[in-house]
Amino acid sequence: MIRTSICDLFGIEYPIIQGGMAWLGTAELAAAVSEAGGLGTIGAGSCPVSWVKEQIYLTRERTSKPFCVNILLMSPYAREVIELVIKEKVPVVATGAGNPGIFVPGFKEAGIKVMPVVSSVPLARRLERSGVDAIVAEGMESGGHIGETTTLALLPQVINAVHIPVIAAGGFANGAGLVAALAMGAQGIQMGTRFICSDECIAHPKFKQKIVDSGDRATTVTGGPTGHPIRCLENKLTRQFHSLEKAGATVEELQALGTGKFYQGVIEGDVEEGSLMAGQIAGFIKDVKPCRQILQEIMAEAEAIVERLAVLPKKEARV
Repeated sequence: MIRTSICDLFGIEYPIIQGGMAWLGTAELAAAVSEAGGLGTIGAGSCPVSWVKEQIYLTRERTSKPFCVNILLMSPYAREVIELVIKEKVPVVATGAGNPGIFVPGFKEAGIKVMPVVSSVPLARRLERSGVDAIVAEGMESGGHIGETTTLALLPQVINAVHIPVIAAGGFANGAGLVAALAMGAQGIQMGTRFICSDECIAHPKFKQKIVDSGDRATTVTGGPTGHPIRCLENKLTRQFHSLEKAGATVEELQALGTGKFYQGVIEGDVEEGSLMAGQIAGFIKDVKPCRQILQEIMAEAEAIVERLAVLPKKEARV
């Protein structure tokens, strides 16, 4: 069975982490992923601390296995959520949209494993020096807020730059992807879009179906002028964003257009006027199934590939 250093680090069976998705990373999904052998994640997003606290309690009611809370550092509630996870001694904390360095000592004193998401080598180096336990190297193929470098280019550079475990994110949904990440030196993968299309995710069925029906060019990036570009499924809203951006709209105008649109899309099911954050791997996903089945199929495929490669004659193995 494939087992890597992050399995021991986080106390999980499989080297697969669920991405922290706002509104969608609820107790239902996080607990299901953790129960199935991966590391489930509560996505705090910009939600108030009361919501995050409830999700922590509900997750613990559903599973006794380790789970993670992803903290969006640009959220107005970030400091309150940080205080909460320290008080609750959440097993693992992931961070995004900022540098969590000043908070790492507090996490470590509480016995919390720290796993920031990065999109650049310099930030990965700084965070290693601050004492984090692992790094998620996330390429621009991912859904939601993205950087400028692809996973294939970013991952090996981050791995070469640090001496702690690195998890690959952006463009993963199957066993072949897991094997590819491991071959490059990663210790596991993080998936978001694949878990949206799970039975346990509370995403609106219309959003899930939009992913299932999507093709390889279904996503687009908006919000570049704001400094926080976002990858979403293309729809009427993204076309409105592109029109405003082309016309030279102000950051305030762009922000006004996007306010409340994520919830409108992924929870309320408005797949034209809502924001449908999803990664480029969306075109690969063609079904909705339980988290346990998703994890088991990925691991079975990965192990079959490794076994096949191990017995190939040298000439055949040189693909």
